[in-house]
Amino acid sequence: MKTAKTNLAQMNFGIKKKKGPLFYLKKDWQLYSLLLLPLAFCILFKYVPMYGLVIAFKDYKIKDGFGGGTWVGMEVFKKVFSHRQFKEALRNTLLLNVLDLVVSFPMPIILALLLNEIRCKWFKKVSQTVLYLPHFLSWIIIGALAYQLFSQANGVVNTMLENLGIGSVNFLQDDQNWLISYIIIGAWQSMGWGTIIYLAAITSVNPELYEAARVDGAGRWKQMLHVTIPCIRSTIVILLIMNLGKIMGGSFERVNSLMNVATTEYTTTIPILVYNWGIKDMKFSQSTALGLFQSLIGLMLVLFSDFIAKRLGEDGLI
Repeated sequence: MKTAKTNLAQMNFGIKKKKGPLFYLKKDWQLYSLLLLPLAFCILFKYVPMYGLVIAFKDYKIKDGFGGGTWVGMEVFKKVFSHRQFKEALRNTLLLNVLDLVVSFPMPIILALLLNEIRCKWFKKVSQTVLYLPHFLSWIIIGALAYQLFSQANGVVNTMLENLGIGSVNFLQDDQNWLISYIIIGAWQSMGWGTIIYLAAITSVNPELYEAARVDGAGRWKQMLHVTIPCIRSTIVILLIMNLGKIMGGSFERVNSLMNVATTEYTTTIPILVYNWGIKDMKFSQSTALGLFQSLIGLMLVLFSDFIAKRLGEDGLI
């Protein structure tokens, strides 16, 4: 009997008691207190405004406030989906964002792999700093610089082309050329900042893997293909899932800063339409309904891509 009690006591001694959240809250209360400000910011500016989504189901008037107005159910959504500009905005949004994803998403990965191969430390740091700078420029400044460089009348690039006898090109005054310029400028603006995440993931790769690859006779190119890329695959998948959720979104500032009266075929996107309906035309219910539709589709894309990633054996996002 004593032996059984002794064994049971030893078993209980070996089992660690599960600590509740209150224990960790008392232990690290300083760290948790740092979360109060960003948490309050998130609740105030992200969750509280969701109450305004009710106007997407109402015949909303400013004088009635969010609590007033007549409930009309899905009538507002029917108006939105049957509007002549909706299909055009949906097409342009998908086109611009899919092309942007195809071109801009691989660029930070390629750039991070190239920067990782640079052995000269000072050159690597200078290159990283120069590549990061466009991220800190607002799209208004980037748009102004783009028109100064690529304007057909007096742009720097077209002036150089004319002096070389090639002739000017309508970079921003022709619909097809505007689309190409839009994608390239966006990739240039975002690729430097995106490399930070991938470089951080690359630094966590076990150096012994590179040593084993070198022992097997792998050069730097094969080390990149068979060691570096597989080790950062989970990071690539997570960022891809997050970017897929933005396919129905897009940047209002980016389109608005690069658009002009000469190119109108691809500039009517969902963010532009939300702005025009909500601010210019004061169609608040229709603007809110369109924004809600855009957000729901983005959420569905994130959940679906996360599900597919997990079925393929990746960690996923959620």
